[in-house]
Amino acid sequence: MDLEGDARTDGATRTWLGWLVGARLLLAGLSLGLAVTLDKLDGGQGNPAIWGVYWTVVAAFIATIVSALMAPRTRDPNRFATVQVGIDVAIVTALVYFSGAGESVFTFLYALVVLYGALVLDRMGVGLSTAFAALGYGFVLFGSELGLLPASTGGGRHQPLLVLGAYWAFYIGALLVLGMLANTLSAELRRTGAALDRRTHDLRRLRDLHLRTVESIGSGLLTTDDSGRVTSFNPEAERISGIAATSAQGKLLDELIPGAMDVVREAERCQPEDSGAGRNRIAYRNSSEEDLFLGLGASSLRDEDGKRLGHVVIFQDVTQVVSMEHELRQSERLAAVGEMAARMAHEIRNPLAAISGSVQVLQSSTDGDPMRANTDSERGRLMDIVVREVDRLNDLIRDFLLYSRPAPLRAEEVRLADLVEEVAKMSEAQPAEGVQIDLDLDSHLTISADRAQLIAVIWNLWNNALEAISGPGRLSVRLSRIDGEPTQDRSTSGRNEEGAGFAGDSMNRRGALLEIEDTGSGIPIEVRERIFEPFYTTKPDGTGLGLATVQRIIEQHGGSIQVSSDENVGTCFRIRLERGRESS
Repeated sequence: MDLEGDARTDGATRTWLGWLVGARLLLAGLSLGLAVTLDKLDGGQGNPAIWGVYWTVVAAFIATIVSALMAPRTRDPNRFATVQVGIDVAIVTALVYFSGAGESVFTFLYALVVLYGALVLDRMGVGLSTAFAALGYGFVLFGSELGLLPASTGGGRHQPLLVLGAYWAFYIGALLVLGMLANTLSAELRRTGAALDRRTHDLRRLRDLHLRTVESIGSGLLTTDDSGRVTSFNPEAERISGIAATSAQGKLLDELIPGAMDVVREAERCQPEDSGAGRNRIAYRNSSEEDLFLGLGASSLRDEDGKRLGHVVIFQDVTQVVSMEHELRQSERLAAVGEMAARMAHEIRNPLAAISGSVQVLQSSTDGDPMRANTDSERGRLMDIVVREVDRLNDLIRDFLLYSRPAPLRAEEVRLADLVEEVAKMSEAQPAEGVQIDLDLDSHLTISADRAQLIAVIWNLWNNALEAISGPGRLSVRLSRIDGEPTQDRSTSGRNEEGAGFAGDSMNRRGALLEIEDTGSGIPIEVRERIFEPFYTTKPDGTGLGLATVQRIIEQHGGSIQVSSDENVGTCFRIRLERGRESS
C-alpha cells in the first residue's frame, strides 16, 4: 500500500476543501455587494424581497463559519464537499427566488457553484452539482410561473412554459458543459500536481541520499570552485583537519591543506587515461598540531555540458600505512641482514677458530723455554693481542647470529615483576652514582615467555638508561595492565615519529605494558629513527646489535616496542606483551 501517496492525496483534498470554504465566503460577499447595489438602484423604495436577499446572505456567512470549523474534523472529505455544494446551490436558489426568479441577476451564481464543485469533486460530482443547480433553478423558475411559490417581487412578465423549458434546458446544458470543462482541467491539473509531487519527492530523496552518502563516506571529501575556494566540506574532512565546515567554506584550498593545489594542477595536466593522475601523498599538520600523512586525490567537477565548475578533492589519513611501510622496509632489511649473517658464520667463524687454535699452540710452545720466551716477549705480546681480538670477533659473530637466528622460545609462565626485580638486584653490583631507581610494578601480571630472553631485554634497556644519565637523575620502571583501548597519553606519545606506536597491534587484547624511562639527555630525532637498525650505534665500542636484538626478541614474543624521547628531558621505552593468567 502506498500510504505516503494516500496521505498526499488526502492532504490535497483537504486543501481543496479550504478553497471551497473560501469560495463560499466569496459567494456570500459578492451576493451582499450585489444586493446592496440593487437596493440602491431601486432608490430605497422598501422592496420587502430585498430583506430575503439580506437574510440569505447572513445564512451564507453563518454556513461558511460552520463549514470552516467542521472542515479540519471531517473524516470523509468527498462527502463533506458534496454537502457544501448542495448548501451553496440552496443559497443561490434562495437568492434567485428573492431577487426576481427568472429575471434575477443572481442566476450566474449557479455557474460559479458548478465551477468550483467541478474543481473539488470528480466527474460524478460534476453531474451531481449540475443536477442540484437544475433542480434549484427549475424549482424557482417553474414554481413562480405556475404559482406554486408566492411571488417575491412586485411581478414580472409571464413566459409560455415551452419557452421557459427551452431556456431552462439551455441554461442547464451550459452549466453541464462548463462543469465538464472545469472538471477536465481540474483532473489534468491534479495529474500534473501529482506528477510534480512525485518528482519533487524523488528529487528530495535523491538529495538526501547524496547528503547521507557524502556525510557517511569514510574519506575526507571537499569541493572547490574554479578559483580553488572550498565550497563544501564533509564531516570526515572536519575530523581529519580539525576545521569546521563553516570555517572551511570560502577559503583557498592551500590554506586548509598546503600542497593540495599542486595535486589538483597535476590532475588538470594529465590525460584522463593516466590512472595515477591527481593522486599523491603529502605531509600535513592539522589544527590539533598532529603531524599526519594524507593520501590525496583530485579530479575536475563538471556540469552536464562538460564545462568545468571546479574540483573534487578526496583524502584519507594514511599515517598508519606510512608507519607500516617503514616497518616493512625495515623488516626487509633485517631479513637481508639475517641471510648475510648466516653466510658470514660459515665463512668467518671457522677460519677464526683455526687462527685462535694456531696462536694458542705457538704460545704453549714458548712457555717451556725461558730463554726463548725472553727473546720473543714482543712476539708473545702480539700473539696475546691476536687471541684477544679473535675472541672479540667471535663474540661479535655470536651476537650477530643471535640476532639473525634467535634461539627458539622456552615459554613458561613468568611474573614480569620478578624479572624486573632480578635485574634491579643485578644492577646493584654496579651502582650508578646519583641515580634514583623508582619501581612501580603490578606484582600480579604474568605472561607466557622465555624468562632468560626477557631478562636480557630488560637488562639491555636498563643499562642504556643508566648510561644516558650523566650525573644525578632518575630511572623509572613501571609495569601495568592494558585492558581494551589505550589511554590518550600512551596512544599519542610519539605519535608523529616515524615508526612510533605499537605497529601491527590493535591494542584490543589484554596486555601488559612495561615502561623504562630515564631523565637522561634524550635521543636526537635523526638517531631515534634508526636506533632499531642493526649495526647502527653511537657508542665508540658498540656493535649496534643491542636494540635490534631487543626488538627481535619482543616481536618473537608477539609484542611490540615503542620509543619516545625529548632532548635534554629523557627517553621512555614502552614494551607491550600479551598477558597470561592473573595470579592472586
